[in-house]
Amino acid sequence: MADTTKLSVEKALEKIRQRDEPTSGTSRLDEKADALNDEIKRMRAQRLRLERRQGKPD
Repeated sequence: MADTTKLSVEKALEKIRQRDEPTSGTSRLDEKADALNDEIKRMRAQRLRLERRQGKPD
């Protein structure tokens, strides 16, 4: 039978977390960037509406 090394639960969880951290951090940044892009689109649309209103005489 082959010898296998045994890890403590704590060390096993630590290794799993280390593998998951880069992707979870990247996905969080992607979500924030998407939210900021949506906010930029909303603000541009609002600015265009305001500019059109100001250009028309009352």
